[in-house]
Amino acid sequence: MTDKDRILSVELVEPSATFTLREICERGGCHAEFVIKLVNYGVIAPVEETPEQRQWRFDLHTLARLRKAQRLQRDLKINLPGLAMSLELLDEVQDMRREVDRLNRQLQQFLGDS
Repeated sequence: MTDKDRILSVELVEPSATFTLREICERGGCHAEFVIKLVNYGVIAPVEETPEQRQWRFDLHTLARLRKAQRLQRDLKINLPGLAMSLELLDEVQDMRREVDRLNRQLQQFLGDS
């Protein structure tokens, strides 16, 4: 199969939508045990956490993070503790880039006002 023969499917979801454990597993293409392990290692977190795992709710951000975790684990063969640390570092890098962009905009405004 060539790249042009592949079918791209897109699912439109309300930005504030939440998913059950079963739904996030279906959308992420993984088993519940994997999601539970990611929650236990702090890689992802339910937005509505209850003692009963079957009642957990996850948001779109968590689904995106789950998929990122899956790619890192698949591509780099990272174990769960390493995965948690890698994602934390990637988050920090993203935060720093946002801050640099914000500071550059402020600097441009300052230099433009002179």
